[in-house]
Order: sequence, then C-alpha cells, then structure tokens
Amino acid sequence: MYRSESRLGILLCVFLATFPLSGCLFRTRSLDRQYSSQPLQTATQQALIQCVNDQATKIHSMQATVDIDASTGDIKNGRITDYKEIRGYVLARKPSMLRMRGLLPVVRNTAFDMVSDGRDFKVWIPPRNKFVLGSNTADSYRPDKRLENMRPQYIYDALLLPEISEDEIAVLENGYESVLDKNKHRVDQPDYELAVIRKGPQGWYLSRRIQFSRSDLLPHQQRIYDLEGNVATEAQYQNYKDYSGTMFPSTIKIDRPKENYDITLSIVKLEINRTLTDDQFQLEQPFGAEVVRLDQSIPRTAKASDSKQK
Repeated sequence: MYRSESRLGILLCVFLATFPLSGCLFRTRSLDRQYSSQPLQTATQQALIQCVNDQATKIHSMQATVDIDASTGDIKNGRITDYKEIRGYVLARKPSMLRMRGLLPVVRNTAFDMVSDGRDFKVWIPPRNKFVLGSNTADSYRPDKRLENMRPQYIYDALLLPEISEDEIAVLENGYESVLDKNKHRVDQPDYELAVIRKGPQGWYLSRRIQFSRSDLLPHQQRIYDLEGNVATEAQYQNYKDYSGTMFPSTIKIDRPKENYDITLSIVKLEINRTLTDDQFQLEQPFGAEVVRLDQSIPRTAKASDSKQK
C-alpha cells in the first residue's frame, strides 16, 4: 500500500499555491454558451469529419501561456476544493509530448513542472522537494486519494483533438445543446454530434463523441469513453480565436468524472507550430529530491542522488 505522504498527483503542488475555497461535492461547472439569434448553419457528415481532420493535421505543436483554475472533489467528506488563477506554461508536440509548468502566485517560483511522452510522466514539486514518476496508462484509481489519479495524458488528449482515422466509423447525430437565452434561461438549441466508433480488444466500442455548435460549426465539446462505455474525459471548448490563421479555443475545460476533478485552461498567449526540440521536454531528477514511484504496488522512495548511483 502507498504511504499517505506518497499519494501525490499532478496538482498536489496547487495546495501550496493557493488558498482553498470549499463547498459541496461535486459540482460540474459548465462553460455556458449563448443562444444564437442568427440562422443556424448546416453541414454534412463528411464536412464535420473534415473539420476535425483539418485541425488535427494543421496543428503539429503548440506553446501557450495559460491561467489555470482547478477543482477537486473529496468523496470521503463530501466537499470540493477550488484552486484559482495559477499562471502556467504549456508545451505540446505530436504525437504525444506534453510539458506543463505552474508558478506560485505573487513570488512566481515554480510550483510544479511535469512532462509526459504519452506513456510515462514525471513531476517535479519544488515546495515538497519531491520528484514523482508514473505511467499514464496505469489504472491505479484510488477514490480516497483523488490527486494521485491525475495524468498529463488526459490534458494532452483534450487539448489536441485527434484525427478521425480510416479505421474508425463516424456516425452523425442531430442533437441539442443546452444554452442560455438573453434572459439567462436555459434552452435547447439544435447541434450536430459525431459518434466515433473504433475497434478495441473486445470488439467495436464508442471511443468519443464530438459536439459541434451550429452557430459556427466548430467543436465545442468532446467526450472520451473508456472500454466499458463510461465517460472518462469531458472537454469543453469555448471562445474560439484566430491564432495566425488557425481557429483554436481560448478556454478549455477538462472534467474527469470518475476522479472528481476538473481543470480549466484560459489561454493568455498561444503560438502554433513553433519548433519544439526534444530537450524542451526533458525533466531531470533534481539532486537531493525524494523520488516517488506511483505505479508500484509497494512504492519505494529514495533520494534522487541515491537512485543515480545505482
């Protein structure tokens, strides 16, 4: 079993960065869209697939300055904790590289630094002098220790919508999205949804569902499902802006229902397809840091200086 002190996750550092605001378990805060007073646009199934694929093939990398808000739910005591306005920096490069660094408010020292290559991740937490290692694919969900469940791969998957490949089946559905009218009343507005089906180890399954607003025909929500048909990640995309000829959402909200947490990234600055080198995704073990391996059944901690000697 893990030691209590060793149950760390990607956002543990946020506890050190902000003063928590608590409330009742667990609220999901949606990014409300406004009812369109203009005629709704129409599109074919193929046009919507092409919209996703055009963006997927157009964006190879991104470098962003972001403001980070997050909430985590505690099933045990039925409360949530909010963390507000952490300045962060995000690097992403296809096919699976991600780096995110967060700064403490006011003093702007590093609160956390994490990298992922799609398979494994590393997190350096200077305020705790801990260096965390883990696997993005390990299913080590612990409902009583919600923070250790966070994986950078979830952020990468939500940031960059993957292409709908020829090995997948996309089915068009005419659905509805919940929006606010001019009186702030919630009403339903027609939308388009693409259900993306792929073949897994046990046969065909619903992989994700992409929702398009008919006010602009852009993706505004993506649900990613696990092999059992449960919603693993729900991402919302709002406030699209033109970044050097590429439309990209300036607000991205990522929900993980099973683990009871959400993260909202508000983009302050974004550069698309800037050359990112391998060394920008390197994170070495700091000398003297305590190393925590999350995916071991019996975790072993050691000083980074000791591990390098072995």
